[in-house]
Amino acid sequence: MANSLPHDSIRPYEQSEKGKKEQVADMFNNIAGKYDFMNRFLSVGTDIGWRKKAIKWLQPVAPQHILDIATGTGDMSIMACKMLKPRQITGIDISTEMLEVGRKKIEKEGLVDKITLHTGDSEAIKFNDNTFDAGMVAFGIRNFENLERGLQEILRVLQPGAPLVILEFSKPKQPFKSLYNLYMKLVAPNVARMITKDQQAYEYLTASANAFPERKQLIDILNKAGYTDTRYKSLSLGICCIYTGKKPLS
Repeated sequence: MANSLPHDSIRPYEQSEKGKKEQVADMFNNIAGKYDFMNRFLSVGTDIGWRKKAIKWLQPVAPQHILDIATGTGDMSIMACKMLKPRQITGIDISTEMLEVGRKKIEKEGLVDKITLHTGDSEAIKFNDNTFDAGMVAFGIRNFENLERGLQEILRVLQPGAPLVILEFSKPKQPFKSLYNLYMKLVAPNVARMITKDQQAYEYLTASANAFPERKQLIDILNKAGYTDTRYKSLSLGICCIYTGKKPLS
């Protein structure tokens, strides 16, 4: 049984009696139509470069069937399809509205024969053991209700030796930390409120990013979940990190 971490208890709507998983689904359903714009706006487009760097880590492996966990509106799947030319990418997410936005983007890109999106729980993945030869999670792992259980479930559906790449926010070091905190606490939630009308959603995203185990802490959790060859790389002065690991060969 995977242990619960302090990060796991942070929820979007504290006044709600729903569990974290249901609240996260509701939150992303509420903001789905504005999510892509907010990502580009709040990161000044930097998130596109972060995704490319994460996907490049998979290039030497040349995976043919990739699982995109917490795919959202499919940005990572679309970019990986263009960069890696796999046979198939399967994306799963608990937000049906985010997936609908993603399907429209995939159709527009002419990639419906390469990318399929399904409603799915990352902590109870409905695929057999050893199905995928690579996995990726971009800015979604901190939304897991139980981080350790989710990582173990991803490991289960990966083939032996298959890599997992995770892209997630982290807290930069000084002297940039204070400026970053000011931006995340004041600027980002208020801009989000004006555009999405759901300030709580972006306050949650800030709070969950701040509480999320990062760098060496997350590497330790990946190791505990059973991954090998784990490492991380900081991006953009530490605002974001790429984490990588593999499923053991035996």
